[in-house]
Amino acid sequence: MKILYLHQYFATPKSNGGTRSYEFAKRLVADGHQVTFVTSSAFLNSQEFSLKPGWNELNIEGILLHVYHLPYSNKDSFIKRIAKFIKFSLVSSSKALSIKCDVLFATSTPLTIGIPAIIYKKLKKVPMVFEVRDLWPELPIAVGAIKNKLLIKMLYAFEKYIYQNSEHVIALSPGMKSGVEKQGIPENSITVIPNSCDIALFKEVTSNQNFIDNNLSFLNGRKLIVYAGTFGLINRVDYIVDLAKAAIERHPNLCFVAIGNGMQKEEVITKAKSLGVHNKNLYILDPIAKEQVKYLYREADLCLSLFGPVEEMWHNSANKLFDALASQTPIAINYGGWQKEFIEKTKCGLVLSNDFDKSIEMLSNLLNNSEEYSRAQSACYELSHNDFSRDKLYQKFKQVLLDVKKER
Repeated sequence: MKILYLHQYFATPKSNGGTRSYEFAKRLVADGHQVTFVTSSAFLNSQEFSLKPGWNELNIEGILLHVYHLPYSNKDSFIKRIAKFIKFSLVSSSKALSIKCDVLFATSTPLTIGIPAIIYKKLKKVPMVFEVRDLWPELPIAVGAIKNKLLIKMLYAFEKYIYQNSEHVIALSPGMKSGVEKQGIPENSITVIPNSCDIALFKEVTSNQNFIDNNLSFLNGRKLIVYAGTFGLINRVDYIVDLAKAAIERHPNLCFVAIGNGMQKEEVITKAKSLGVHNKNLYILDPIAKEQVKYLYREADLCLSLFGPVEEMWHNSANKLFDALASQTPIAINYGGWQKEFIEKTKCGLVLSNDFDKSIEMLSNLLNNSEEYSRAQSACYELSHNDFSRDKLYQKFKQVLLDVKKER
């Protein structure tokens, strides 16, 4: 197949973003397919690539990338992000039309990636597969980022139009699939392929003293509980501050780390200082590249995935959760949905509440009970090698593309 892959946020293991597109594309190339991306420089490591203004052409492990230099930060305001979404959708529409393919694959977010996708499909008469990573516009509406009723109506209509013009839709969770079905898309036109576990990345990772010295010198033998991700409006990273406050006196052997970036980071730091936990049993660090996460999770005793009380977000497919499973590090979350269901069913970790004293007791009991902790690690192993194996889910992904091409 010749596949045109539209993704605004392509990232490699040297980036600090999700690498799903890179991993799937790398496997497609290894299987003899041709993959061409139209993307932006948002998540590409500036030290790894020297990019000029406008369009750049890169070849990464046989993957051809047309990269529009468009700087991006998790600290950007919502309005600034929207402006960049629109700008990329316009420039990428023109670039995409210069590329020939058998199958068009477009992945959100943002939903505006549907603009170049629809234009290409209509003009080139090529079958399209659309991937839903987050339900837009449901999510920004739920958090109050979009309030204008006319704009909301237009966005819902555009969402439905994209789905209707896709030969197939890939959803990253059962909840996302339900959201697509609500737009009138038949079940047999939707396939659930969640984020996956990169077992190879975490296999046989040994302790890296240089990484410890540079990032975790404060640990001093304490149990390490890690949050690695975005400090965004919906992530509620300040939850870890409340956990640290509940633990600081009664559980001095627990140490918390929040690592990442985002528009709420300074607020989290301010709260940590006001509650007296900052740089005592809670350390807030800068983001690291995906290839460094393996060393972080090698030292971690437990990983956190956090969200606020926004049910629409509970349908997500958190990369950090699947990285934890792949590294056989038990996971703890503070939200509901499908991830809560499989954690409770398999006992691969914990589901915490807003009762921070109770949640700290749960964490301490798991981390200090070797038998229970070993069972949680075994559950992580089973999930990562079976249900969420990247190699197995890739085969499912590839088959969707092959089926769409055959039906053309």
